[in-house]
Amino acid sequence: MTSAPAVLPAIGAHIQIKGGLAKGGLAYTDAVGARAVQVFVGNPRGWRPSAGDPAQDAAFTAGCTERGVPSFIHTPFLVNVGSPNEATVEQSVATIRHNLARGAQLGCAGVVVHAGSAVGADRYDAALAQLHERLLPVLDGLPEGAPRLLIEPTAGGGRSLAATVEDLGPYLAALDHHPAVGVCFDTCHAWAAGHDLATPGGMAATLDALEATVGPGRLGLVHANDSLDGCGSTRDRHTTIGAGSIGAAPFAELLTHPAMSGVPVVVETPSADDGHAKDIALLCALRDGGLVPR
Repeated sequence: MTSAPAVLPAIGAHIQIKGGLAKGGLAYTDAVGARAVQVFVGNPRGWRPSAGDPAQDAAFTAGCTERGVPSFIHTPFLVNVGSPNEATVEQSVATIRHNLARGAQLGCAGVVVHAGSAVGADRYDAALAQLHERLLPVLDGLPEGAPRLLIEPTAGGGRSLAATVEDLGPYLAALDHHPAVGVCFDTCHAWAAGHDLATPGGMAATLDALEATVGPGRLGLVHANDSLDGCGSTRDRHTTIGAGSIGAAPFAELLTHPAMSGVPVVVETPSADDGHAKDIALLCALRDGGLVPR
């Protein structure tokens, strides 16, 4: 694939919402120059759901619309529908359902969930069957216009149900290739899972493989993150774009790949010292033709 994306990707960040989803979140969006945003709508490391604040919700939705900024929710890290623990599965399904409902309230384009893990040995098939049984009813019950559920492959540690882009084939098959399911591609995760994105052509080849596996139109969001660790490390440690083992140049391949047409990008890199603003500016330059030496 050599043609450029028909619609350039919007580039933004996982935003800080201290002070409120709208008051803090929109101020942060403007401060870093984000043109796409991702948020948590509750404790990212807990189960307790948050109903939100109706005034903040309405202002956030209106603010994103006024700015032309697509928004996404990331579910808590505890979610794992493939778990052998029934309590974890029940809480995971309830959390996904809640976050999809919150996404609909906020006008979000998608809700990101980690692919999860089978946890125990020899549970891969059982875990996929569990996805089919427990998650399909949630997807079937979504109203028209609801945000898509975006499956994010993990870095490959443990008994991951999807780490490489090829792993998404059986994962989506377990969900009957439901039209409400999409994919969130994380560059740090893909690198950690063994995709060599740093070799010239490596990022493009990985995106080719992703589209060949899941089909066109499934890619709904990209997490653009450099990595502190080497390729195949299975370690998920993000760092500033260009400061890690992936380097900056592969992100130019990412942002100019045809599969990226209209697909928003958010950074989940360190935010200290205007880190998000700098990463967004660099990615915008790469998208718009700026050159970075390898």
